[in-house]
Amino acid sequence: MKELTVVSGKGGTGKTSLAASISVLAPDSVLADCDVDAADLYLVFDPRRLDSEEFSGGSKAAVVPDLCTCCGRCVEVCRFDAFTHESGEPPVVDRTFCEGCGVCRLACPAGAIDFSASLDGWVYRSETRRGPMVHAELALGRENSGKLVNLVRKRAAQWAGSKGLDLVVIDGSPGIGCPVIASLTGVDLALMLAEPSVSGVHDLQRLLSLSSQLGVESAVAVNRWDISPEMTGRIEDMAREAGAEFLGRIRYDDRVTEAIVARKAPVEHFGEGAAEDMRQVWRRAESLLRRQ
Repeated sequence: MKELTVVSGKGGTGKTSLAASISVLAPDSVLADCDVDAADLYLVFDPRRLDSEEFSGGSKAAVVPDLCTCCGRCVEVCRFDAFTHESGEPPVVDRTFCEGCGVCRLACPAGAIDFSASLDGWVYRSETRRGPMVHAELALGRENSGKLVNLVRKRAAQWAGSKGLDLVVIDGSPGIGCPVIASLTGVDLALMLAEPSVSGVHDLQRLLSLSSQLGVESAVAVNRWDISPEMTGRIEDMAREAGAEFLGRIRYDDRVTEAIVARKAPVEHFGEGAAEDMRQVWRRAESLLRRQ
């Protein structure tokens, strides 16, 4: 089984549109939406949930009233202002502010601070018109999205194995932060979608550096290349200098937006223009995966 992750240096480059199209063009695959901080592939494929799994990224503090002496020591030591305290009453923990560091438990003279797993999100297995999909929802104000990405990838790989499918298509997060690292680590190919702009060049440099550190093979494509052919040329040169395969150019096409509004992947909505460019990018990416 192979894993292909589609990433971009920033939001709005068209990464999800390309990932959705690739998943349609590769029917024997499981689609994993690992952009858990702002998941939106479900808007395209309208998944029918088969089951769900609770996710806990850490523990949060809670005061045990029967043990608490109301000394207020936990309020004093908490640098995140997670405790509120009224005189003569046990402190109350706002779990949104609690970072789970445990200092309050160390400081409490009565041993009245307990820690329990927090509910930080959910992982879903769903069926869609293009096949199986694993996606997730991070609860409001919660962190540890990298751990949630790992769980989504794990469940997608397990599902692919049980169904005898040979590919997992991963829609990663933008940027180079923790969820991106979790989306890229150990995959067979990182498909980096860049945009032809000064910031796009800088974003791609960071992604190429990250993938190099992780030891992941990289490939590059440019979306809306015809907005700036000069910048597109610079990106092609940069990719080759970094040892990354250049997979092609995707033209600007208003019908991509029309497809998303119609809740379809671009290659489902129309057949030429940017949709044909995406097909060419997938064919070259598929060839790279087969050579591994």
